[in-house]
Amino acid sequence: MASLLLAIIYLAFISLGLPDGLLGAAWPSMYPQMGVPVGNAGMVSMTIAAGTVVSSLMSERVIRRFGTGKVSAVSVLMTAIGLFGFSFSRQFWMLFIWAIPYGLGAGSIDAALNNYVALHYKARHMSWLHCFWGLGASIGPYIMGFCLHRGMGWPSGYQIIGVLQVVLTAFLFFSLPLWKKTGEAEEQEVSTPTRSKSLPEIISILGAKQLFIAFFSYSAVETVTGLWAGSYMVQYRGVSESNAASWTALFYFGVMLGRGASGFITGRFGDRKMIRMGQIVLLAGILLLILPGNNFTLCLGLLVIGLGCAPIYPSIIHSTPDNFGREASQSIVGVEMACAYCGTTFMPPLVGLITSRISMALYPFALLFFLLLMLVMCEWLWKIKDREKAQVR
Repeated sequence: MASLLLAIIYLAFISLGLPDGLLGAAWPSMYPQMGVPVGNAGMVSMTIAAGTVVSSLMSERVIRRFGTGKVSAVSVLMTAIGLFGFSFSRQFWMLFIWAIPYGLGAGSIDAALNNYVALHYKARHMSWLHCFWGLGASIGPYIMGFCLHRGMGWPSGYQIIGVLQVVLTAFLFFSLPLWKKTGEAEEQEVSTPTRSKSLPEIISILGAKQLFIAFFSYSAVETVTGLWAGSYMVQYRGVSESNAASWTALFYFGVMLGRGASGFITGRFGDRKMIRMGQIVLLAGILLLILPGNNFTLCLGLLVIGLGCAPIYPSIIHSTPDNFGREASQSIVGVEMACAYCGTTFMPPLVGLITSRISMALYPFALLFFLLLMLVMCEWLWKIKDREKAQVR
């Protein structure tokens, strides 16, 4: 039963990934039709992410009342509603209405499932969990690119992903008895700490501020890459809209491929080394985008950025119980998710505003800035924790 429950969690993360790359892939085709500047994608992305922040902060209370199974199924259904709403939107303001269920559906289960896997499964399962997110996130832009290339238009891309979400919703509803038999008893152990910590208490924990800034920075790298890659290719590198939509999937494919591979080696190297290796590979990918070259170099850069991102997110989450203790991990992971969503909420529109006012050429340099900030915060955190462990000895 436990293995089957893990498979259900994997399926839920495919559904979480499916919509994530759609807006960035479709936006070069959407904004001319809606008569808005290219930078306005950040406003829509911010609305989606804001809904995710709200639902993630409410997740513990909602899951405790309804159970993870029901919350998962309803969340995917809400995402499907948002996707169909996008497909029928012909004016820019309508996107904000449908961004609400779009965002709320994504955040309700994220913190609980991540902490559950961090506590109860080995590091490889955390990598594979987010590998399935990468699978969903790479499928979305590919489908959008296919629809654009065939002349079906961006609404068809949203509708196809919406149908897939409905199918996944039905599957999750049928699996509810499995959650009752297997998951709910253990879930109480995970989601109900001895004493809930307040936000000031969590932030005051030694090393927590560095962790949260590092996670914020990583999420900014991931979201800015996915959202603006298509616009960067079309506006600055002269790539066609259909090719740009399809090539955006290379970033998410790199994330999926890297997390699948990370699951086989993370037990050997450990979370800290996996994060450092990911940061080095991420730097190489950003440099490939900065250096002048042909389309092959451009595509390779996006793929390498995805490979670099792959081990960082799951390794940071999986290392949380080890760095801060099992009792505090749910509280820490909850704030980690909130910081991640703040990165996805505020940084894409900021980068969009800067690049639209100055030049889309600044896109890879924005990624470089967030990478360096993440690197500094991670090294600072590890020095603090090493000092703590030395004092205990």
